[in-house]
Amino acid sequence: MTEFALMFMVYFLARVHYQEIFAEGPLRLNTMAGMLNTLAMLTSSYFVARAMNAIRADQLVQCGRFLWGAVGCGVVYLIIKYWEYRWNIEQGIEVETNLFFGVYYYMTFNHFLHVGWGSGAIIWGIWRLKTGAYSAKDHEGLEAIASYWHMIDLTWIVMFPLLYVFR
Repeated sequence: MTEFALMFMVYFLARVHYQEIFAEGPLRLNTMAGMLNTLAMLTSSYFVARAMNAIRADQLVQCGRFLWGAVGCGVVYLIIKYWEYRWNIEQGIEVETNLFFGVYYYMTFNHFLHVGWGSGAIIWGIWRLKTGAYSAKDHEGLEAIASYWHMIDLTWIVMFPLLYVFR
């Protein structure tokens, strides 16, 4: 959270000093890609929440299914973001284009990495679930993974309007 808080501070400081660039930048981004990624992140958090309810009810199979759903949403996010980066480059939007896009790429690529790591953590949690490491009475590791995933989702919920909507 500290890392993302620092990124948000950089964003707001840059926005105050370069208002015109930060007003024009979102107009050039693919808002549909951002919206689809928002939907993927919200859906993934729903699946993680359902997985945690399932583990607390000792429904291990259901828990695993919901976790796989979250991983699937994470993969969808990564695919859309990769496609969006390629689309940006075709439109001439690169890190060096201006300060807004430098901040955009830094924030979104950092988030991209966290989604990848978080998806890997969920897969590790699924493996631990399958090996009997988690139960209704003992699932702290899975709680930690779920908390991390929700932090990633919350970060995107803040990033989406800052980068794609506010002008």
